[in-house]
This record gives sequence, structure tokens and C-alpha cells, in this order.
Amino acid sequence: MTTNWGTLLGTKKSVNYVKQFSAGKMSGRSLYSKYSNTENGGVVRGLLRTHGVETSRKLAKKALFRRGLV
Repeated sequence: MTTNWGTLLGTKKSVNYVKQFSAGKMSGRSLYSKYSNTENGGVVRGLLRTHGVETSRKLAKKALFRRGLV
């Protein structure tokens, strides 16, 4: 399963959450709770379940860097 970073980083609020998560200021459980009951909840849940927290942080940093959001 691939992560759809375009939808996950679609709003400023979402970008802020992902930035905090990638910097280690937010736990995986906190990120999951921020997206629960939203249309992107499944994307976050799949990311964390498939890759785990540490690898998900690395992937989030990579996605933010590639989009020039860091």
C-alpha cells in the first residue's frame, strides 16, 4: 500500500500535524487521533500500521522535503 501524501498534506493544518510528527514532537498515537473520523484517517492508519512509527517519521520528513514544505 502506498501513502497518498497529496491528500494527507492538502491543508495547512495537516501540514502542521505532519511536521510536528516528523520532528518527533507528536507521537504516532497523537497523529492517529488528529486524523480519526476524517477522510484521511485510513491513510494515516495504514501508514503507521504498515511502516511503524520510526519509518513513518522518515517517510513524512521525505515527503515534506520533496514538496518544499520544510
